[in-house]
Amino acid sequence: MKIFQAALLTASFLLPVSMTSGAYAATPAHTLVVAQNIDDIVSIDPAEAFEFTSGEYVTQTYDRLVQYDAPDVKTLAPGLATAWSVDEATKTITFTLRDGVKFSSGNTMTADDVVYSFARVIKLNKAPSFILTQLGWTPENVADMVKADGNKVIVRYAGDFSSAFVLNVLAARPASVVDAATVKSHETDGDMGNAWLKANSAGTGPFVLKTFKPAELLNLTANPDYFGGAPALKSVIIRHVAEAATQQLLLGTGDVDMAKNLTPDQVAKVSKEDGLVVETYPQAAVHFLSFNQKDPALTNPAIWEAARYLVDYKGMTDSFLKGQMQVHQAFWPSGFPGALDDTPYSYDPAKAKAILDKAGVKTPLDVTLDVINSAPFTDMAQSLQASFSQAGINFKIIPGTGSQVITKYRARTHEGMLLYWGPDFMDPDSNASAFAFNEDNSDDHYQSTTTWRNGWAVPAELNAETKAAKSETDPAKRNALYVDIQKKVQTNSPIVVMFQASEQVAMSKKVSGYVNGAAPDFVFYRLVKKD
Repeated sequence: MKIFQAALLTASFLLPVSMTSGAYAATPAHTLVVAQNIDDIVSIDPAEAFEFTSGEYVTQTYDRLVQYDAPDVKTLAPGLATAWSVDEATKTITFTLRDGVKFSSGNTMTADDVVYSFARVIKLNKAPSFILTQLGWTPENVADMVKADGNKVIVRYAGDFSSAFVLNVLAARPASVVDAATVKSHETDGDMGNAWLKANSAGTGPFVLKTFKPAELLNLTANPDYFGGAPALKSVIIRHVAEAATQQLLLGTGDVDMAKNLTPDQVAKVSKEDGLVVETYPQAAVHFLSFNQKDPALTNPAIWEAARYLVDYKGMTDSFLKGQMQVHQAFWPSGFPGALDDTPYSYDPAKAKAILDKAGVKTPLDVTLDVINSAPFTDMAQSLQASFSQAGINFKIIPGTGSQVITKYRARTHEGMLLYWGPDFMDPDSNASAFAFNEDNSDDHYQSTTTWRNGWAVPAELNAETKAAKSETDPAKRNALYVDIQKKVQTNSPIVVMFQASEQVAMSKKVSGYVNGAAPDFVFYRLVKKD
């Protein structure tokens, strides 16, 4: 088989598939070639990157003080900091930096780079900046809240929450550290290098950006001096292939090593081909059904309880959701500390009807159900419509665009809602605040939470427990609190969590070492090998 050099391969990827298909039947030995839809990228500047694919990119090219890293993406580990000490009383964390870390420019990483990077996020005020501003940082005070002291960085925070929460915030994407000298040298009109970083990298990560062509190509080359060890492969080429059928074709012919956006039907076909394998990775997004408590007809807790027995969980995950969603009935995703993996509910319409009858709920009960007009949401809605009708709850499906459905949800004018939710950063509070907290349910107190949007005035004791978990300093006790909070929401709330999304990645059997955690930020190519 003819093997092209990396440069020629890269060039060929910019040509239409019809011109390249069949031109070669193997990828370069030291290059991983990925077929993926990457047209969601708006920016690859870590201070602005807020899309799924840009999150994957940032992880390859940048590091944080602390981070979730391969191969164990469930444990918060040292990154650019080797150690840290916490003073809960003064709300201060002191980080000791790793010695000898180099940026891709060759510049040595220092505490001043960390200070600049954090301040840059706050001052640019792009989409993900809120993740850091919740620590009480503003453009006016960030210089006092984050300071350099030799090889240490001293971080102060304001707010009634624990250092564990702060550490998870600092492990999030916008807390990535950039090369201050390099970025400043490319500043234009006060943009703090934002335009330049949309096409270049300036990090310490295991890979360096060689080429980025929006909606065409991401070409990463290995950083041989990476402090965590040089990547096993010399380069990773992520080719934009929007069509799942084309991804399947390229994988089958050996023109790519990995395909990341196949449909369940295509996955089933690929898994039967010699030389290919499909791996499934749980993702952080949870899918749920909810009932608006501003509608008096939906406020009886018996309706909430019955609903949990009217979802055909297995029927959906065994058919049109097969391999791409798993049954998960708690708001924090499986795979992270504090997750509740119990799934006590199964489809039992007779039990649901008995619950409704005992509570005196009159049926038939007609409920409108808003749903995004695309797969798999419409299929899920039709399944719910069929299963709920068995107990006398009749859903009238109202399809709409994503923006239409979400706008209606935010306005609290729906009755039933079928949607999904993903954490903004990997701390249980990110979802607990959304599913188990609402101290002010008034119409003029808008909150970006499922509780407020569903008009659910969360009981005072649950609000208090959610606040207590956020401020708990003992990790084990904190996780236990979140498990308890999830059990309470799972048992008695108008929000019925049904599934956790999964990502199916098809790849050559020659590929090993690929790590894909529950969020885009936890995708790692550093350990990938090709046998």
